[in-house]
Parts: sequence; structure tokens; C-alpha cells
Amino acid sequence: MKTENQEDSAARNPFDVRDVPDPDGHDVTAFALTVEHQAAADDVNAPDWSSAGSGKKQESIEGDWSARWNGGADPTIAGDTADKWKQGKGEVKIVGDRVYLLFDWDNGARTGLIDTRRDGSNKLIGRYINLGDPSITRPWIGLIVNNHRIDGIFPEGRLDFRR
Repeated sequence: MKTENQEDSAARNPFDVRDVPDPDGHDVTAFALTVEHQAAADDVNAPDWSSAGSGKKQESIEGDWSARWNGGADPTIAGDTADKWKQGKGEVKIVGDRVYLLFDWDNGARTGLIDTRRDGSNKLIGRYINLGDPSITRPWIGLIVNNHRIDGIFPEGRLDFRR
């Protein structure tokens, strides 16, 4: 489904929503150089908080996930604070050398898309777009810890995935 103001041309992403503008931009590359990811056992994304977890071994990162983010404010969520986790669900699809992460929060009222490229076997570098307010985009860096955990960082906070 195309979102408001979606160009008539086919989307690059496999979700058929508005594409992320300039997912490999200079600001994305510059931000990636500042992020040091470590799959630490004490990372905030290490404990299993997911509602999508089935305990089933996953063969790849593709598929359904739980998603959550904090940092930055969403004025559309009552009582929003920068340190409050907003939880939702997510889905990951791989197309060629691109990894796309679609997610929602506020019980599906808000949706975002992350368009990334792999840097090595476990790092994702790209950009996020708020599909409800496309003027909001941020660089995003993800660390694939395993097929059940992706630790994500954007300039104002975290955007993590678990299953």
C-alpha cells in the first residue's frame, strides 16, 4: 500500500511503502563511524522482551520481529518521554544487498521503515523514515547479534528488534 505523497514509480523497498530518502547519505556514513557496537550481555536489548519469540530456531533474520524504540519524542503519543520505550512489531526482508526493516508502534498507528546495506556480516548501515511524517528521517546503525536480536542505534536513542 502506498502512503500519501508516494511517487507513482515502483518503490525500491519490498513493502511497497514510501522509500527512505538517501539511505546511504554522507550523514549516515558519518554517523556509522561514531557508533561502536558490541554484542554485550548487559546491553539493554540483551534480555528477551519480545512478544514475537517462539523459541524456534530461525535460519535468517528475515521474518517477523518485535520492535521498540526510545529517545527522541513523538508528540502524537500521549505522555511521551524520551526515555520511555515505544513497542510494536516489525518485519525484516532482504532484497539483494539491502536489508529492509518495517515496524510500527502505538498499536500500529505509526509506521517506520529502515533501509540499510550490510557492512560485513553483522552490521547494518542505513536510514530510518517515519512514514506518518516523512520529514522525520535519521541515520540508523544495526548490529545483528544473532537471528533473534538486532541492536539498533540512531542519533537520539535506540531502535531495537527481538524475537
